[in-house]
Amino acid sequence: MSDDAATQELAALPGDALREGVVQALRDALGDALLDSLIKPNDDVWVRVRTDAWVQAGHVLRDTVGCDYFCFLSGIDWMPSPFGRGEDDPTAPAPERDSTIKQGYAGGDTRMQVFARVTNLSKHFGVTIKADVADDAPAIDSWIPVYAGANWHERECHEMFGIGFNGHPDLRNMYLPTDFEGHPLRKDFPLLARLVKPWPGIVDVEPLPGDDAEEGEAS
Repeated sequence: MSDDAATQELAALPGDALREGVVQALRDALGDALLDSLIKPNDDVWVRVRTDAWVQAGHVLRDTVGCDYFCFLSGIDWMPSPFGRGEDDPTAPAPERDSTIKQGYAGGDTRMQVFARVTNLSKHFGVTIKADVADDAPAIDSWIPVYAGANWHERECHEMFGIGFNGHPDLRNMYLPTDFEGHPLRKDFPLLARLVKPWPGIVDVEPLPGDDAEEGEAS
């Protein structure tokens, strides 16, 4: 491929200048409420905004940046599970684990965050936006006035992570019984089935060719 052809092919993709424009539009509207951002060259963009600017940021992404398609909204618990991993062998000594909370791209200050993905369909790029929620009373304003499709996403997030959405008209459970206690996607929620019975992926595992056990049997 010639240099000119390669340049034309790259130019057809959403460029980093466009992604920088997304960050700048949020910075112009939010000021210091835009806490952090990350642009991966020729890939994607992540931004983190202050919790009280969550709805305003949504309006900027929709009305200024042109993100006319709402993809999803959810929560994430960055705390390492105190129960270890489900695929660990319960008969083996527990491995040492790093308990440090690491919030991923664009950083964070709390254990749990709300994040959403929106897309500009005409220019073929997306933005992942997230915000911290308080550890003692996790809550954030609802995005329903911005993207109506956020309705059931927020209900699911409330049910699974215990994050409240101020202004949401109906946060009833979608999957679990009304009187269910706890939030199953929090890392400190005990998955009793995994504690009682090992993850099936570690049962009856055949050794791969060249494994020490196989070589020992052959010798």
